[in-house]
Amino acid sequence: MGDTPRPKHPAGFIKTRDSLLGAGKPIIVPAQCPSMIDYEGEFCFVFGKECHHVSKDDAMDYVVGFTIANDVSARDWIPDIRSGEPPFGPIHGWERNIMGKNLPGFTPCGPVIVTKDEIPDPYDLRLITRLNGDVMQDTKTDDLIFKLPELISYFSQWYRFHPGDIVTTGSPSGVGIGRDPQVFMQSGDTIEIEIEGVGVLINTLI
Repeated sequence: MGDTPRPKHPAGFIKTRDSLLGAGKPIIVPAQCPSMIDYEGEFCFVFGKECHHVSKDDAMDYVVGFTIANDVSARDWIPDIRSGEPPFGPIHGWERNIMGKNLPGFTPCGPVIVTKDEIPDPYDLRLITRLNGDVMQDTKTDDLIFKLPELISYFSQWYRFHPGDIVTTGSPSGVGIGRDPQVFMQSGDTIEIEIEGVGVLINTLI
């Protein structure tokens, strides 16, 4: 989302089942990387039936509804990557990025799944992320780099999706590491992600 140049294809990664966390549940700050915990408010769609090798024209038929996610990310690896010192090349950087997003409880989702018929235009929803009440992200879902049918069709060529699988669509500008000065979450902080027509996802760090 945001001002990111449009690439030729979508990019993505898989998050583990153990990273999922319910609305209102505490996000546990990990002892091994406690100092650069970032938020990423994201609009999500949820599959309602098995989806594999589908066209863009048919893609939305496989979506049952929409929800909210926080793609919580431990950024502690970034100073090492930016130092340019071995072994932190592009592949190791990507690996560390994914590891920092897959800690237990690092994908809060919810609080509900709003069915597709309740959202007449999924590209006209306001997304706001608040950290301790302060607005960190504020955008509309029309800012998506790839529209939902493109994402579904592309990723379905590689993956077989099942009912209940959730796909997040990327985070807008305003994440903590991109701010000046940088802002990261700490124990005791409350993070809220609100998407118009969907609800508010609230979690506190401990």
